[in-house]
Amino acid sequence: MIVSALRRVFGAAARPRWRVLAALAVLGAVSAAGQAPLGWWWLALLGFAGVLVLIGAEGSTRRMAWAGWAAGAGYGIAAMFWIVEPFQVEADRYAWMAPFALGFLALGMGLFWALAAALGGVASGRKSWLRPFALALGFAASDLLRGYIFTGFPWALLGHSFIDTPLGQLAALAGPVGLTLIFTFAAAALAQQFLPAGRGRARVTRAGFTGAAVAVLAGGWAWGAARLAEPEPVPSRDVVVRLVQPNATQALKWQPEYAREFFFRQLDLTAAPATRRPDLIIWPETAVPFLLDDPGAGLEMITEAAAGVPVALGVQRSEGRRYFNSLVLLGADGAIGPLYDKFHLTPFGEYIPFGDTLARFGISAFAAQQGHGYSAGSGAAVLDLGALGRVQPLICYEAVFPQDLRAAPERPDWLMQITNDSWFGTLAGPQQHLVQARLRAIETGLPLARAANTGISAMIDARGRVRAEIALNEVGFLDVALPAALPQTAYARQGDGPILAFIVALMALVATLARLPIDRTRPHA
Repeated sequence: MIVSALRRVFGAAARPRWRVLAALAVLGAVSAAGQAPLGWWWLALLGFAGVLVLIGAEGSTRRMAWAGWAAGAGYGIAAMFWIVEPFQVEADRYAWMAPFALGFLALGMGLFWALAAALGGVASGRKSWLRPFALALGFAASDLLRGYIFTGFPWALLGHSFIDTPLGQLAALAGPVGLTLIFTFAAAALAQQFLPAGRGRARVTRAGFTGAAVAVLAGGWAWGAARLAEPEPVPSRDVVVRLVQPNATQALKWQPEYAREFFFRQLDLTAAPATRRPDLIIWPETAVPFLLDDPGAGLEMITEAAAGVPVALGVQRSEGRRYFNSLVLLGADGAIGPLYDKFHLTPFGEYIPFGDTLARFGISAFAAQQGHGYSAGSGAAVLDLGALGRVQPLICYEAVFPQDLRAAPERPDWLMQITNDSWFGTLAGPQQHLVQARLRAIETGLPLARAANTGISAMIDARGRVRAEIALNEVGFLDVALPAALPQTAYARQGDGPILAFIVALMALVATLARLPIDRTRPHA
């Protein structure tokens, strides 16, 4: 009985042919062309339209799920290939793990695409002409789910392909999943061109869905272009921020002789003269080679270099045997000011899931409470910096999650991200992380100052445009005025609830259409 069940699920009859699966994996990889650093959204749309055609051509929900899994795995490898970079920092010890990390990540992303394909198959039933649009909804739902489940991983969503276009401005209304829905519906409209025209109700419905997709694309593009063309509001505060980028490569960052050099490099960048001294200096994540609770003369040296300017810096601190990845404001007089602890930690990078729970059973090797990894802070926060305004700090990975920004107790005046992207290598990882930060600015209508250890440090305005930046793998500092904030956006107020309700409503409509009797009438000439 068990063998028979496994054959039904995994047997050759239950899945597409290997050639079809290989073609889907290739098209899935092409669909990742819209991600940074390429940003070829048009190629990504064509590739994903091909994915929808091939998935929709499968005869059963089970085969469609297999097809979605293959395409998702190809997409995951192409979009996330840079995930092997952290394992090269100590290559002699960890390089062997890199292909397994990429493989498991790609397979995991494939499972989300398999779920999306299955949802589309169930909703469209036997109506093949409905499948591209049913699949479009399934993939949007899948991207939404991926942003929340298992602590969330909303990286390289399909909608991220549009961030560099005027369509990216629609994130202010519908967030990243709204962009995904536009992307998948546009691809569905393309996919329909490769399917039989149908007749009667099928032709009318297909034309309606395609027309709606074209209208949303054209209208959204025009609205976004008009939003980008609006004059910039005058900032309420005249604030100049200095972003410090020491370019401390991860392989050398914690070696004692280099740690001292990198620390002094940041001191020199902090003390560098300027026509106008900045009002705030920002150092990146884990910028100093000492703990906040055991700084030695480190804080005094930073205060001296800053010469009366407050410094926000990334620092590690401890409470007993627990350690925290933190940001602290060092006042103009050297006093320790507001403190923030990172609360959305990176699984397997900063902590091991269930590590503290396992410690109760005597397995303490992964327990943050035993000093193995970081402990999470209390949650999103807004720090009052006085004349500099109220700022919401984001440490590295936290800038990936729009829900973390909405979790703040009040709306800040601006956003500050400190990060150490040297883990991500020099290819796609740092560029994709920067794009995510730009998207957070669009979603909230708030400017974002970003200090990155090896880059890309940048000042981003409230419409997601980079005003100034320090290129990847360069040493330097940047003095730049803080742009003005915009009024609170619809997405910042409402979050993902409306787009979820919209997806569910459209899925219900598609399911209803799929269960109507087949219309065999011929269309009028």
